[in-house]
Amino acid sequence: MPPGLVDLASDFFGGKAIATSDDFFAPMENLIKTSDPVFIADKYTDRGKWMDGWESRRKRTPEYDWCIVRLGLPGVLRTIDVDTSYFIGNFPSHCSLDGSSAEVPTEDNWTPVLGKVRLAGGSHNLFDIDHPEELTHLRLNIYPDGGVARLRAYGEVMPDWNRLKSSKDPIDLASLVNGGRVLASSDSFFGHQENLIMPGRPANMGGGWETRRRRGPGYDWIIVRLGARTAIQRIAVETEHYKGNYPDRCTIDAADTDATLTEDLATGKVQWREIVASAKLEADSIRTFEGEPTIATHLRLNIYPDGGISRLRVFGKIVE
Repeated sequence: MPPGLVDLASDFFGGKAIATSDDFFAPMENLIKTSDPVFIADKYTDRGKWMDGWESRRKRTPEYDWCIVRLGLPGVLRTIDVDTSYFIGNFPSHCSLDGSSAEVPTEDNWTPVLGKVRLAGGSHNLFDIDHPEELTHLRLNIYPDGGVARLRAYGEVMPDWNRLKSSKDPIDLASLVNGGRVLASSDSFFGHQENLIMPGRPANMGGGWETRRRRGPGYDWIIVRLGARTAIQRIAVETEHYKGNYPDRCTIDAADTDATLTEDLATGKVQWREIVASAKLEADSIRTFEGEPTIATHLRLNIYPDGGISRLRVFGKIVE
């Protein structure tokens, strides 16, 4: 996954394939599965070879096949991956992509976001997208037919700010679904840094952020840009599933800045203020910190000396 971006189409976030021209050999629902595609050599169905993807029958007319996906998280699309893993002799030769911001798309409100491009079989076909508008739906067109294992729609989440601002309860503004974004970390060897701000609970230790074992001086850290300028009321540092590899302790720094350069935030050009002093952590638990509201746009979680954190949650109110 490209740094700082999220798969807007993933079924993990509620993405759904809602219509297709044809999925005779393999159902459209496979297209947006969170899991990586697999291949089982001897598995067949009553329609043919079982494939972990979306696959249409061989077309005998001049038309093309398509599949419509409702994004789980509306947002601005930056990169797509048309993954044809295991589709070697049955992948489409080309594809194109249309987008819509409508609640219910019709034929009149689709906009081209990627022109017709050539695909390679058994590959991750990555294409940058230059389309600045928020999207709610995608339509993948394949020419003329064939199979695609996964469609990954990497982009930036665009939350419903009116709903968040009107909430009477504190909002987790570190959460990826509310516009939070991980900008940098010292290390993410065992667990992807974006895992730290995912919604929900991780299924296992692989669902959090975990650094390698440190063999020298220093400590590990991760920087999160909050979804909006926030009056922070409560912070939760969670070590769920981390039992023999949780950090010994942590500190948390805050910054209220309009800095956009990650290197400025990571190298000390931005003034950080400690808001949580050295605090002991425990295995497979939640440590909560509360105090006077702190206004911040960014947080830096420092862990000593290394280890795994399942989630960082930052609850507060949006500051205009």
